[in-house]
Amino acid sequence: MSETNPALDALAASGLAHEITRHGRVGSLAEAAAARGVEPRDIVKTMVVRRGDDDHLLVLVPGDRAIAWPKLRALLGVNRLSMPDADAAFAVTGFRRGTITPFGTTSPLPVVADERVLGRRVSIGAGAHGVAATLDGDALVAHLRATVAEVTEPEPPR
Repeated sequence: MSETNPALDALAASGLAHEITRHGRVGSLAEAAAARGVEPRDIVKTMVVRRGDDDHLLVLVPGDRAIAWPKLRALLGVNRLSMPDADAAFAVTGFRRGTITPFGTTSPLPVVADERVLGRRVSIGAGAHGVAATLDGDALVAHLRATVAEVTEPEPPR
């Protein structure tokens, strides 16, 4: 077990079958996908969302998609959501942006997974830059007891 990476410890303790990939820093989604041996859509970003004071959740978003805020607000029954700044996200999860994962967070957080996480192998961050876990999306969602819904839209062109 890793003493310096609570995400790897939590993954090991989860009992989920997974493969750890370690690669250097990458500059794009395409580079990350190539380094992990998956398609860009199979990379799952873990986004921290703030509902209110001391009320946060994690949203699992396929790599080629973005949160559809109206859909997420409707699912959660709220009028306002926001993304916390980097320091607040670290305080809630124990991970810096670019390394956030639902495994090993400072305190347990509810998880919403976009429905596209199901039915495929996915690669999710594992608590450090250049470290990822590849595992079955259905098993991931079940283990996290995630609420599954369509909460994303295609990533806008840059």
